[in-house]
Amino acid sequence: MTEPREVLDWATFGDAARELARTVADDGFRPDLVLCIARGGLLVGGALSYPLKVKSTHLMNVEYYTGIGERLPEPVVLPPEPDGVDFAGQKVLIADDVADTGATLEVVRAFCADHAAEVRCAVLYEKPHATVSCEYVWRRTDRWITFPWSAGLEG
Repeated sequence: MTEPREVLDWATFGDAARELARTVADDGFRPDLVLCIARGGLLVGGALSYPLKVKSTHLMNVEYYTGIGERLPEPVVLPPEPDGVDFAGQKVLIADDVADTGATLEVVRAFCADHAAEVRCAVLYEKPHATVSCEYVWRRTDRWITFPWSAGLEG
């Protein structure tokens, strides 16, 4: 028997992204740029940037998971690494699909903290054992999540 999963389909993703953006806006946070963590945060960041009216989006490639429940010893920032000067004095919203262990978000948040004026995180899902607490979370779960962009591709 396989463990139960949290399954997110495309229609629910759209609803989730709008709700998450509304939560950010209702909090009064007005980011200058959205930093998408590749790969899972690419679609999340794009979906947040429209309702938040943020045209400046950036990308940070971080490898950590290599398969279901399989990961490297620690997250690795892959090239090209963003230029910190682009973040100087900016309010940054980091976007990702899930805060699982929190390790990836810790690496990205630390990078931004060295450059940006303010940094906050928005994720679709946050796991209870994550080492970071994101400011904006759509749902909390302890299940493995199947996202619409990876459905059918997982091992």
